[in-house]
Parts: sequence; C-alpha cells; structure tokens
Amino acid sequence: MSLSDAQLDRYARQIVLRELGGEGQQKLLKANIVMIGAGGIGSPALQYLAAAGVGKLTIVDDDRVDLSNLQRQTLYGTAEIGQLKAGLAKRKVEALNPDVAVEFSAVRIDGTNGRRLVEGAALVLDGSDNFETRLAVADAALGARVPLISASVAQFEGQLAVYRGWEPDKPCYRCFVGNDPDRPEASCSEQGVLGPMAGVMGSLAAMEAIRALTGFGEDSAGKLLLMDGLGLRFRTVKLAKDPECPACKA
Repeated sequence: MSLSDAQLDRYARQIVLRELGGEGQQKLLKANIVMIGAGGIGSPALQYLAAAGVGKLTIVDDDRVDLSNLQRQTLYGTAEIGQLKAGLAKRKVEALNPDVAVEFSAVRIDGTNGRRLVEGAALVLDGSDNFETRLAVADAALGARVPLISASVAQFEGQLAVYRGWEPDKPCYRCFVGNDPDRPEASCSEQGVLGPMAGVMGSLAAMEAIRALTGFGEDSAGKLLLMDGLGLRFRTVKLAKDPECPACKA
C-alpha cells in the first residue's frame, strides 16, 4: 500500500523517525489491535493508537460511564454518564482519525468468549481492572498466539509487560502471576488511584503496541516495567518462564 498525501502529512512526525519510516507507518495502518477495557488505561491508549494510525481498533468493554470514572478516564465527559463506554470510545476514536476503523463489543471477556474476541488480531492490549478478567485475556491471547500487552495501575504504582508465552524463551502471564482467580484483590474504589498514573501507563502501553507492530528498539517481551509514582522511579525486571506452567509449557 502507498500513503496518500494527507497521510504523509498526518503521520509526518512518525515517518521521519528512521526506526519507523514509511514502512513502519504502513504496518500500523494494516494492523488490528483488540483493546480490552476502555477505562483509565484504555482512554489514553486508544487515543494514541488512533492518532498513530493503527488501521483497526476493536474495543471490548461492557461498562457504562460513572461519575467516579471521570477523574482518570479522559475519553468521557459529565454529560455522558450512564452511556456505554465502548460505544462512546468508538465515536471519539473515529472523530480523531478517519483512517481508523473501529468496532466494539459491549461484553465482558471471559473463558467462554475470549478466544473468539482476540482471534486474528495483531496484538491484544489489556487495560482491564480485575485479576479474573486479566487471566481470561491472557489465556485467550496465549491460545490464539497473539502478543499480549498488559498494563495495570493502583494507587501510585503501575505495571507493564509484553507476553508471548508460546515462544520457548518467553513467559506467559500465568508464569508471572500464577492461576488463582480468587485471590484477594482490592478494587480501585477501595484503594484509590492517581488519575495521571493511568494516563502514564496507558500511554506506555500504546508505545509498546507500536513497538510490537513496527519492531523499533529493543524487544520488551519477558520484561516487567514497574513505575513508582511516589518516588518518580522506573525499574525493569526480567520475568522467568516457568517450566511447569500449565498454560505455556511445551
């Protein structure tokens, strides 16, 4: 495919980066990303992916806008309380960039529908807010052999990792967290979250998605990025593949 004059203008600041160039931009325009969750992480991630020219975005979220969301979920406004997030996100992404085709499913991903929702995607970006959903997303992505970018935030802390567990030297999500969906987990309403933390982690997740699609820089799979907002510190740790992991062992 060739880029139109309007696309050359729109994406000029990306195309001029020698690590991306026109070839990288074409890869973005051909890609399909499934975004799980259109909340605090999904809001900035969707905006940056659309702005970057990802050709197709599929939004999966069954939630509706609540007043308490607006402190960190920047896609939505007060007048939209009560409306489906996925439908609103679709309209706003389409308004941001007409190059991007947007679909949405107002459902909650689980063990019964996960594989169908992610099949055929170039990658899955998970910004969901509970452990059970993250496990379902991880299992679906692993089963379909679709790279998974998982981002989470709580209070002043954020985590980000890329998983390709079907590869012999790369861990899957269950290698990292285990497989107990019933472990205690405080909700966002109970423990709180600083709004800009969601913005930072969502933006980083979008950057990792662009990296995965175009191949710039170093491969992030098998590494966990940790952000400490209180101390303004980042650190990266290597994740080991569990040879006995029931999800990804050969």
